[in-house]
Amino acid sequence: MADETVNQGIPTPDGHSDLIDTDYEVGQDNVQPQVGPFGLDIHNPVFFISGLAIVLFVFYALALPEQATAVFSWLFSAVTKSFDWFFLGAANIFVLFCLFLIVSPYGSVRLGGADAKPDYTYVGWFSMLFAAGMGIGLMFFGVSEPMSHFASSQGGVGYSVVYNGEMPSEALALVPGFETREAFDSVMALGGASPDAVTATLDEALTAEQRDEFSVSAGRSDWAPLGAAGGDAAEATRLGMAATIFHWGLHPWAIYAVVALALALFSYNKGLPLTLRSAFYPIFGERVWGWTGHIIDTLAVFATLFGLATSLGFGAEQAASGLTFLYGSGDAAEGTRNFIGIPYGNSEESGVENSSLLLVLLISGITAIALISVVRGLDGGVKVLSEINMGLAALLLVFTLLVGGPIFLLTFFADSLWAYLQNVIPLSNPFGREDTNFMQGWTAFYWAWWISWSPFVGMFIARVSRGRSVREFLICVLLIPSLVCVLWMSVFGGTAISQVVNDGYTLAKDASLELKLFYMLDQLPLATITSTIGIVLVVVFFVTSSDSGSLVIDTITAGGKVDAPVTQRVFWAIFEGAVAIVLLVGGGLASLQSAVISTGLPFTIVLLVMCWAIFRGLQSEKRGL
Repeated sequence: MADETVNQGIPTPDGHSDLIDTDYEVGQDNVQPQVGPFGLDIHNPVFFISGLAIVLFVFYALALPEQATAVFSWLFSAVTKSFDWFFLGAANIFVLFCLFLIVSPYGSVRLGGADAKPDYTYVGWFSMLFAAGMGIGLMFFGVSEPMSHFASSQGGVGYSVVYNGEMPSEALALVPGFETREAFDSVMALGGASPDAVTATLDEALTAEQRDEFSVSAGRSDWAPLGAAGGDAAEATRLGMAATIFHWGLHPWAIYAVVALALALFSYNKGLPLTLRSAFYPIFGERVWGWTGHIIDTLAVFATLFGLATSLGFGAEQAASGLTFLYGSGDAAEGTRNFIGIPYGNSEESGVENSSLLLVLLISGITAIALISVVRGLDGGVKVLSEINMGLAALLLVFTLLVGGPIFLLTFFADSLWAYLQNVIPLSNPFGREDTNFMQGWTAFYWAWWISWSPFVGMFIARVSRGRSVREFLICVLLIPSLVCVLWMSVFGGTAISQVVNDGYTLAKDASLELKLFYMLDQLPLATITSTIGIVLVVVFFVTSSDSGSLVIDTITAGGKVDAPVTQRVFWAIFEGAVAIVLLVGGGLASLQSAVISTGLPFTIVLLVMCWAIFRGLQSEKRGL
C-alpha cells in the first residue's frame, strides 16, 4: 500500500488512476465548538440539520405517543401501497447493474489504481465480508422468516370478509344486527380460497338484512408469496425458503455492493473523501461540496440511523422475549408472565398488556455497554466483540447443523437454493402481483431496510476492499455473504420446518416472530445453553452495530474526517438507542418498519443516481488504461 495519503488516511492510487482535481479539503466546512469540557469537530450544516431533526423526532414521539403511532401506521401503509413497485424495480436495477459491470470491460478496473495490491488475503477478506453479512437480523429472522413463509404458503390463498357498517367505538361492544359480539366476530373470521367462495359462505351464514353490511376483500388477505401452496407441505417448504433467500441473497447484497463500489472508487481511485457525496462528483462537479452534497449526506444520516434503530429494536424485542422465555416466571395464558417482576411475554388472550419497561431497560443497558466499546476504540472495542460474536455464531450454527442432521440440512440448503433460482424472477416482478401483502409487508420493507443500512455496510466493505478489481469485488460481495446468509437460514429454518413436518411440533410455528428461535432450540439438546448463547449473540450484535453505526454516522457528519472526537460518536450511539426506544414504545415493530421504509424511499433515489455516477467514474478510469 502506498505510504502517501491524499485525504484523511486515504492512500494515493498505485499506478494509473484518473484522480479528480479539486480544491476541496476534508473538514474545510467544519466548525469546532466547545461544549463544556468537550471539543467537537462537526460539519456545518450536515451535523446540525440531522442532529436537530433527530432530537426533535425523539421529543415528538415521547410527547405525543398516540399521534406518533397513528403517523407511523399511516406512513407504512401509504409508502408500501404506493411505492412497492418502486422498491422492487430499484432493487432489480441494482442487481442488473452489478451483473453488467461483472461481464463488461469495466470489470477490469482495479480499486486503488492499476498497480494496487489487496490489503488483505482472500481468507481475511472473505471473513470480513462474512462478518458484514451477520447481524441482529439473522438472529431475529433466521427461524421466523422461513417458518412464516412456510406456514402462510401451506395455508393457501385466502380472501376475507369486510364489514361495511359503522363499528362501535368500544372494542367489545355489540354490533347492530347481532345478538352477541361473538356472533359478529365469527362472521368476520370467515374466509375462502376465492371471492366466490367467501360470497357463497356469507350468503349462507347471514340474513338478508345482515348480508347488506358485508362484502369480500378486494384482494388477497393471506401473506403467502406468489400463488401459495395450499395443503402441500413439500411445495410450501420450497416456496417459503425461496422467498426467504430472495430477501437475504443477491438483491440486498447488490444494494450494498453499489454503495461500497461508489465509496471505494471515488476515494481510492479519484482521491475524494470517504463520504457519500463524493460519488456524485461526475454528475454535480464542485456542487457536491455545497448544498447538493449536504442534502445527500443528510439523507444518508437519516437512512443509516433509522435502519440501525430498526435492527436495534428487533434485537431488543428478541432479547426481552428470550430472557422471559428462559428465566421468566408466571403463566402467559393467565397474564402473570414476567421477568424480574416486569410483565412481559403474556398472550393477547390474557388481556394483560406487556410492559415496555423491560425494552427500555434493555436498550438503555446495552447502549451503555456500546458506549464503553465506543470509548475503547475500534481495536479495543468493536473488533474484540466482533471476534467473540463470530465465534459464538459459528458455534451455534455448527451445533444446530450437527444436531439437526447434517446430511438433511445440507441437502435442504441445496434444494432451497434451487427453489430460489426457480422463483427469483416472479418474486422480483414489481407489477401485476396478487400477493400484495407479501410484496408490500415483506419485500418492500426489506428493500427499504437494506437501502437504509447501505451507507453503514457499504462503508465497511469499501474500507477492506482496496486492491480488488471491480469484477472480483462484485462477484465476491454478491456471492460470499449471500451464501452465508442462505446457509444460516437453511440450517435454522430447515430445522424448524422439519420439526413441524416430520415431528408434528408446532409451537415454533405458532409463536410470535421474536420467540420462534427459542421454541425451535427448545426441542434440541442443551436448549437452555444454546438459547442463552442466542441472547448473548443478539446483545453483542446490538453493541457492535451501535458502535460501528455511530462511527459511520460520525464520519458523515464530520465532513469525511475519520479522527473526529470520540464525544461525537458517543452522541450518535446514545441517540441510536433513543430512537429505537421511542419507536418501540410508540408503536412496537410496526413503528420501526414505518420509520425505515419512509427514510429508505428518498435514499433509493440517491442510490439509483449513484449507479450512473459509478458508470461515469469507471468510464474515465477505463479510458486511461
